[in-house]
Amino acid sequence: MTSLKPSLVQTGKLRQELRINPRLYQAMELLHMPLLDLQQRLKAEMAENPFLELAETEDFLEVSLDEVAASEEQEGREEDEVDWEEILLDGFDSGGYRGQAEERSFRERPQVEAADLRTKLLEQLYHLSIPEREIRIGEEIIGNVDDSGLLTCTLDEVVAGANTWLADVRSVAEERALENGDETEREKELAEVGVLFRDYSTPEAERMLKVIQTLDPPGVAARDLRECILLQLTALGAEDSLAHTLVSDHFDDFLNRRWNEIAREVGVTPKAVQDAADAVAKLDPKPGLRHAPDDESYILPDLIVEKIDGEYHVFLNDGNLPRLRISRAYREVARDRRKFTGANREFITTKLHAANWMIQAIEQRRQTMLRVMNFIVERQHDFLEKGVQHLRPLTLREVADHIEMHESTVSRVTNAKYVQTPRGVYPLKYFFSSGLQTSSGEDISARGVKDKIRTLVSQENPKKPLTDQRIAELLDLDGVRIARRTVAKYRGQLGILSARMRRRV
Repeated sequence: MTSLKPSLVQTGKLRQELRINPRLYQAMELLHMPLLDLQQRLKAEMAENPFLELAETEDFLEVSLDEVAASEEQEGREEDEVDWEEILLDGFDSGGYRGQAEERSFRERPQVEAADLRTKLLEQLYHLSIPEREIRIGEEIIGNVDDSGLLTCTLDEVVAGANTWLADVRSVAEERALENGDETEREKELAEVGVLFRDYSTPEAERMLKVIQTLDPPGVAARDLRECILLQLTALGAEDSLAHTLVSDHFDDFLNRRWNEIAREVGVTPKAVQDAADAVAKLDPKPGLRHAPDDESYILPDLIVEKIDGEYHVFLNDGNLPRLRISRAYREVARDRRKFTGANREFITTKLHAANWMIQAIEQRRQTMLRVMNFIVERQHDFLEKGVQHLRPLTLREVADHIEMHESTVSRVTNAKYVQTPRGVYPLKYFFSSGLQTSSGEDISARGVKDKIRTLVSQENPKKPLTDQRIAELLDLDGVRIARRTVAKYRGQLGILSARMRRRV
């Protein structure tokens, strides 16, 4: 029997691996960034890399020749006063030389925090002439009201939460009472604590809830949609109206628009029921949102499409984007690298290469975005001329094949970016959708079909609304081949009710 002996063996093996350079990761990240994020990224790069500076060519167009000459002379004197070699050897701490870039930084308007719904409710609560005990349970109720204005828990849970807080307060009060040396006074204080800090009950919470439900906005602190609508009708003084009866006694039929059934039970005409339902529809199902702080979001288009002399032209909206260049002063000093050794030389080489790469990556991003948008404009020319119903189907693969890049690159270009066109501002993803074939053999975008469906529904007879089958037939007459179930799917995506729910009496 042979014995096995462990041994170390070294062998050579040749194989291929796909490794992504870190620079490539950064290039993909830059391509993915919207314009505002890219601005912040470039300002951060300028703060970290001394070889990068602003190329301020536009600024000189607004001043006279004498001012330009004076400015250049002043800059020359400033450069003579700076010991660039010392700066490089000291790790590029220029002592404020790059302050010029900081002066050009974009200043955002400070945001003022607006009072939310709960704050407004508490302010109204504190102005009520009610005992302190009721204010505490009122605070517990308001704390469980969500942004839409609905109460998000049961009254039993409100009571449990308030009693938990009350138990802590009662415990502290009892400890203070026990510190009293006089036994008679101590017993008296403990009795007062027991009365003052007794547990809350559900009827107390119910009474306080009714008080809070009278606060502004009407319908606040309701426990469901039905109660929310009834509170608003009460605030309008419509307790005896047909609309109030409709919601309080026939809410399920109201939601399903069974006007004839309600009319028979109430003893009115279906038209009267529908008019009452129209009045209810004008009420706010989420009254708290009107007091929610505005979440301001601004859209800055990355691209602009303009029609000039009958032709559409694409421009990058990067006027506010910092224009970078290699600093002449740093480049001249770094040219003779024999003066530097060790970590200083490696630092200079790394930063110089990073600066060159950043400038090239930004230019590559610009060219890629222009190529993608130019093809989109060429493909969607009919949309720009005639509207959304002429939007053609388009996929990322088609664009990628045309510009000879990977599909993922096109996806990054179109991600979270907007274009300003003569027809409005659209996200680039808007121009991509699947398509259907027309009877003439041409393709039409699914988005264009949805717009056709929306138009047909808006023009229908409300007493005889179009069924999904009838919409499919009308689209077929218009040259669009589409199945009834596809119409139903698109109608649902558009938020359009079925024919039965849209019918008017």
